[in-house]
Amino acid sequence: MALWGGRFAEPSDHDLRALNDSIGFDRRMWRQDIAGSMAYARAIAAAGIITREEAESILAGLEVVRGEFESGAFVFQAGDEDIHTAVERRLTELIGAVGGKLHTGRSRNDQVATDFRLWVMDAIDEIDGLLHSLQAALLEKAQAHTETLLPGYTHLQPAQPISVAHWLLSFFWMLARDRERLRDARRRTAVSPLGSGALAGTPFAIDRDQLAKTLGFDTCSSNSLDAVSDRDFAAETLFALALAGTHLSRLAEDVIIYSNPLFGFIALDDRYSTGSSLMPQKRNPDPLELARGKSGRLIGHLSGLMTTLKGLPSGYNKDLQEDKEALFDAVDTVKLLLPVLTAVIRTLKLDAEKMRAALGDDLLATDLADYLVKNGLPFRQAHHVVGQAVRAAQAAAARLSQLPLDSLRQLSPLFAEDVREVFDFDAAVARRSAAGGTAPSAVAQQIEAAKALLSR
Repeated sequence: MALWGGRFAEPSDHDLRALNDSIGFDRRMWRQDIAGSMAYARAIAAAGIITREEAESILAGLEVVRGEFESGAFVFQAGDEDIHTAVERRLTELIGAVGGKLHTGRSRNDQVATDFRLWVMDAIDEIDGLLHSLQAALLEKAQAHTETLLPGYTHLQPAQPISVAHWLLSFFWMLARDRERLRDARRRTAVSPLGSGALAGTPFAIDRDQLAKTLGFDTCSSNSLDAVSDRDFAAETLFALALAGTHLSRLAEDVIIYSNPLFGFIALDDRYSTGSSLMPQKRNPDPLELARGKSGRLIGHLSGLMTTLKGLPSGYNKDLQEDKEALFDAVDTVKLLLPVLTAVIRTLKLDAEKMRAALGDDLLATDLADYLVKNGLPFRQAHHVVGQAVRAAQAAAARLSQLPLDSLRQLSPLFAEDVREVFDFDAAVARRSAAGGTAPSAVAQQIEAAKALLSR
């Protein structure tokens, strides 16, 4: 029997049911729905709304329903509008009319909000673990390459030399912020709306604080009208996932670029590459391109939900049914991506010789300017002098380090014999030893901080 319909003379039209029913996607919340119903049965029994015997019957019936879902034996019926209808319908089939007492003082408005929050909390915990694994892979690879150098880029143009470890750890810290955002979103998700009713609260003496704690929430909502319509937690989680997807896309883009034969810094493991149906020689970074592409999917889900929420009046509105498919798909997408990207990082083959061969003297132009600064020239003037030196080297088809000292001294008398010491890539990297820099000593500090973060 439907959970509503007494005031209607005719049943819902078939096409309306196809539009209205959410059982096709909200069935995945069966665990949360049964957990919420069991906790609610205990709460209304404690409040004297149902007897202890009735509560025991309801709880036993819900255990049977849970077992059917776990074993795959649960059979959905044509009239199951949503997961709540399906669970209550089956419960009533098992224990009779007493099953209809479970919904006393409860609305699907607070029920679905409760289920969804519980589901999101579980999803955040799972994704946090997957992000942790990717961070561990980045950290492990970084520890092996604290002194392996490659060109660092800005505007995708060669800029300054950095270590491979420094490059890898830049993504570690992006993911650390993603995990912080998800945990922060989880904190605001862990607020129980159960006991809010449809919008005005419940007339029954239910201990909502205890009900919240029983379900693993931190607290219960302060306003019943807000509680049934609040989807901030869904939007925040989508934002955190979309930004995490953006970071994964950036990581993927770097690996795609560095694995191109024109760079040759990286080779993907065969297990995480694909081929061409036409060109036998091809090694395509498809998993990384999919990571890059799916970031757009995640951002689209966030944009869609925000657009849905922006014009809603107070209270629950059916528009809010659009919250689940977006977040379900976003979670599924990130869960699909993270294990593959973690494996890609763990199995990356790095060509240290090709990376070092790509280091050109121009990457030390700033170090050359710093040399002049240490000899007393203001940096802006030093910048101009070194710019002239770079132009002179290009005109002579020579490396910057090959310019004769006399030519350099024509640009500034502050150049001396020791200027040749500037053109040492390892020394240049080692000089960036301030906290957060690329020097091996600074990277060692990053690694220790990263280890401490993962251990927490």
